[in-house]
Parts: sequence; C-alpha cells; structure tokens
Amino acid sequence: MRAISLLVVLALASAGLPARAAQDGLGRVRSLRITILSTMLADGDELGEWGFAALVEADGRRILFDTGAHTDVVLKNAQTLGVDLAGVPEVVLSHNHGDHVGGLLTLRRSVMARSPAALSRVHVATGIFFPRTTFNPGIEDNPALLLKPEYEGTGGVFVVHDRPVQLYPGVWLTGPVPRKYPERNWSGSGRVKTPGGWVEDNIPEDQAMVFDTDRGLVVLFGCGHAGIINTLDYARAIVRPARIHAIVGGVHLFAASDETLDWTAQKLAGFGLDNLMGAHCTGIEPVYRFRAALGLDRRHAVVGAVGAYFDLDGGVFPRNIAR
Repeated sequence: MRAISLLVVLALASAGLPARAAQDGLGRVRSLRITILSTMLADGDELGEWGFAALVEADGRRILFDTGAHTDVVLKNAQTLGVDLAGVPEVVLSHNHGDHVGGLLTLRRSVMARSPAALSRVHVATGIFFPRTTFNPGIEDNPALLLKPEYEGTGGVFVVHDRPVQLYPGVWLTGPVPRKYPERNWSGSGRVKTPGGWVEDNIPEDQAMVFDTDRGLVVLFGCGHAGIINTLDYARAIVRPARIHAIVGGVHLFAASDETLDWTAQKLAGFGLDNLMGAHCTGIEPVYRFRAALGLDRRHAVVGAVGAYFDLDGGVFPRNIAR
C-alpha cells in the first residue's frame, strides 16, 4: 500500500501537481461558513452591485475572497452585517476584473490603523498582472495591475501561484485552471499580453478555492471564467475525486445558451452536487435550470444574496429576498 501511494505521489509531481494531494489524511475542513458580502441581490440596509465578494471562515481561519466592484460596497455591507474585517489577514482574488478587485484598497486602508496585518496578504494566480486592453487600444485596462503599486504602498504583498496550493489543511487554491473542456465563460472582447505576445484574453489566471470536507468538496468561484466544469474537474484531480458537496459564487452562465446549460447540467450530475448558491454572474435562470435538472429543491439551490451564507453543518441559508 505504501509503495502504491509513493507511485501516485511521483506521478502527481511529474505532472506539476502538489505531491501532497495524493496523500489521504492531510486534514479536512471541519467547520466552514462562506458569507456573501457582494453580489447583485440585496435588501434591507445592504447594497447590491455587479460584483462579488465573500468571507470564508474555515476552522477558525478567516479569508476574504474577492472584494466587490465599487470601492466602498463591501466595506458598508460588512459593517451592516456586523463583519469585522480587521481580523482577516488574507485575501484571495479570483481574477483581475474590476468587479472583483474594486474594493481592495479601500478595505485595506479601513483596517490598517487597528490591525496592520489585516488584509495584508493577497493570493493571486499567474497572469493576473499581465497587461490588458479592451476597448481602448494602447491604454492599460487591467484594474489589478493598476492598483498593485498603491496596495503594495500600504505594506501589503501579493503572493502569486502558478499551480495548486494548500493554504491550510483542507483549504486549497486551484491556481490557473487547465481548459480541458471548451467552455467559453468570458466576453471575448479583451486582449492580454502573455509571454507569447498579445492574444484573446480568456482570463488565464482565473482560480477558485476548494475546501476538502468529509461531505465532499466545497468550491467557491468568483466568475468561473475557466469554466465551471473545468474547475470542478481540476479540483477533483488536485485534491481528491470526491463528490461536489457545494458550489458557491459566480460561474458566468447568465447569458449561456440552452444547449450550454443542458451540457453543464449533465456534467454537474456526474459530480453528485448537493448544494448550489449561485451568485453574481451565474444568472437567475441557470440556478433554476440546474435545480430542476439535478433534482434539487429550494432548500439546496438558491440565488445568492448579500448576507446569505453556506454552512457546512446547516447547508444553504438564503436571505428572505432569495427564498
């Protein structure tokens, strides 16, 4: 048995994957809550926007995943929801787009006086700082690249990952996701300067968080530009081939064709999805289509709203507006 495990470890290492992913018993996440701090659907005192952010609380560790679009929306929503970000040391940015990085500087500056270490370490994937242009040739259009000097001026640091990494026991970043299936979950209007030159911007740095639990894998998406199926397939390859217990966040299917939604639902069925909280760019129609196709109910598949959360013990907790 030990010899077989060694062979698996060597195979993963030769493929450029973390060798420890092959070893069972490295640790599972026992306690997990993911609370949405930015998305379009909101009520009460919370603010909605075309953006995404979520607070991750895993076994006592707190990580901010994405930072919304407007400079102050996540800050105001956190205050309204009673979330103190001064106790959050790390940030994960899923990709470079403004609707995911817009609040970073404001949030960092809001907590520095009380806690210099708060929001001071940002995990990103290779490609996030590549030069980009969209509608204005010759003008830099990468929000992450533009804010980088100012953020570093506050004492913050960016940690760039070119492959999967386990941040804590059971808490993973995918890093850049291989595009096994031809999912085109991006607009097609941008250009990016890679080491090989200017090409269509397919957001090569797009990454997700994966939480390994006894119930299966929980995957947190920002936009899923790499493709929801590509990402889930990769998560099962780098962590373990477990069922997908929950998907939370945006997966950029709001404008997808019926054919694409049917194909995606068919692939999702093979993963054994238990819970879905589709927010941001997922779209309302895809959530209901997946609910029906996968045999889920309104307790297990909802449109994500600001303040809604997924809890490993209790499942999906939607706000009233998302019921």
